[in-house]
Order: sequence, then structure tokens, then C-alpha cells
Amino acid sequence: MPSLKELNEKIASLKNTQKMTRTMKLVAASKMRRAQQAQANAADYAEELRRMLSGVAASVTGLDHPLLTPRDPAEKVMVLLYMSDRGLCGGFNNNLCRYMTNWVAEREAEEQAVSMSFCGRRGYTFFRRRCEVVQNYEGVADRPRYESAAEIGTGLMQAYTAGATDRVYLAYNRFRSALSQVPVVEQLLPVEQPAEDNAPADPLFEPEVSRLLERLLPDAIRFRVFHAMVENAAGEHAARMAAMDSATNNAGDLIDHYTLERNQARQAAITTELIEIVTGAESL
Repeated sequence: MPSLKELNEKIASLKNTQKMTRTMKLVAASKMRRAQQAQANAADYAEELRRMLSGVAASVTGLDHPLLTPRDPAEKVMVLLYMSDRGLCGGFNNNLCRYMTNWVAEREAEEQAVSMSFCGRRGYTFFRRRCEVVQNYEGVADRPRYESAAEIGTGLMQAYTAGATDRVYLAYNRFRSALSQVPVVEQLLPVEQPAEDNAPADPLFEPEVSRLLERLLPDAIRFRVFHAMVENAAGEHAARMAAMDSATNNAGDLIDHYTLERNQARQAAITTELIEIVTGAESL
């Protein structure tokens, strides 16, 4: 059994750890509330924008727009992978890493060359030796900004129109709740068109459809990049809050366990001293 000194040192260390994890939990909760509000604001706008863009794209016949034109078969695919810059967020990053490892293996089995760009240091650290790295965007994961997303989206569109890739995907953790984040992969380019039965019948456009698409498509793609960034950030802060809450509770359990051991050791020491005193008195 550890000595009283060792037990006291363990208890003191655990109390310091508990203070730190409790503080990190509060910070993550504060960040999560802001990120969750941003995610909720962006979700409705992103869905309406997607529907409008899909409707316009489905109504176009004979228009050769580079962001709408698929390239089959797709020999080269590019993935923009969103992860966190920091750890201590449970399985948030590991779940997406496992999901993407399987996804990449499936594409390579179809003889597709996979390249990756990264938002978040954890993704870059994991995949930099496993696939071709196109770009690593630093400092954009923790606090999403539309300016950063617009710059990234512009770069992806340029890569696609230049023929550097045949497909562009977004991979991130979709925020469902404070306790649930789901890995997803979505096609960004070319813009997918809806089924014919969902397309609007004989729509009217103002301005003309070619000018509308020239303005609408790039903005919509940039916003989708931003929306994925916001979803991932909300999930990261929620996962970190849950992980720090679990760590705080575990530290409390260990403190109780070692406190009980310390009290038992102290009681045993006192009992031993009493026995020695009684034995000494009887011998006199």
C-alpha cells in the first residue's frame, strides 16, 4: 500500500487536474454556445441556398458551366477535411479519421487518386503520410470566419476548373447535438442536380440564367465551405465539453478512492501506535 505521503501527493495532483478540466469544460461550453448559435443560423440559410441553386441548375438545358459539368469517370478526387487544431475532445477526431481511412481505401480500390486539403492540424498530422497533401489551412478551425472559407472555396473552384481534380468533397463532423457528432462526406463540385421530378416546371429568371449562375454558383460554393466549417467547430466544442465533463467526474471518483485509502492507512497507523503503547505499558 502507498504511504500517507504518496497518497496525499496523488490527491493533491488529482485536485489540480480536476480544477483544470472543470475550467476547460466551462470554456468549451461558452464556445459551444456561440458556435451552436452560428451553426443554427447558417443551417437554414444553407438549406434554402442549396434548394434554390439545385432548382436553377435543374432548369438549365444546354448551358455549359464548368462548375456544373461532371467528369466521368472521375480519376482524381480531392477532399477538404475539417478537424480540430487541438486535442482533448474525446473521439471527435478519431471517429472521422477512421471513417475517412475507409472512405479513401474505397476510392483507391476504384483506382481513383485521392488528394487532401486540411482545415485543422489534427487531420494534417494524421493523413500527411497517407495521401497527397494539396494544402494545409492553419488557424481556421477553432474560430470559423467567412473570409477564410471564401478564400478556401475560391481555391477549390480554381483547382476544379483547371482540371486538377474531377471531384471535390467536404469531409467533417456534422453537429447533431451536444452529445452527437456524425462524420459525413459531401460532394461539393461539380454541383449535384436534383432528380427531374423535383425540378421546377418552366421557371422564369431575372436576370437571365447564365448571369444568375455566374453570380450564384461561386457564392453558394463558398458558403457551403463556411457552413461545413461552422458545423465542425460546433461539434468540436461540444465534444471537448463532454470530454472535460467526463474527465472532471473521473478525477472526482479517483479523489474519493484515494481519500478512502489514505483514511484507512491513517487509521491503520493509529491502531498500530496504540497497540505499541499498550504493549509497552503492559511490559512495564
